[in-house]
Amino acid sequence: MPVPNDSLIEYPSDFPIKVMGMMQETFAQTIADLVVLHDPTFHSGKMEMRPSAKGNYLSLTVTVRAISREQLDDLYRALSSHPMVKVVL
Repeated sequence: MPVPNDSLIEYPSDFPIKVMGMMQETFAQTIADLVVLHDPTFHSGKMEMRPSAKGNYLSLTVTVRAISREQLDDLYRALSSHPMVKVVL
């Protein structure tokens, strides 16, 4: 009998992560550099940028190639603990 998989994500798959931070010139590149450490196939073409209405914040949607739960957990921890990041969804 197969062991039930506790993940709703099928690996490998493309997985979007929303990252929000203060509007800064280096924010998008800093986040892209961090994501590449966890997904070597990531590039800027896999990132959408959207400024807040008043332009104080920048929302990034990065689409990573998820290969394991561990990879995603490590990436979420790295993003959440980064000083430039306010929210990770």
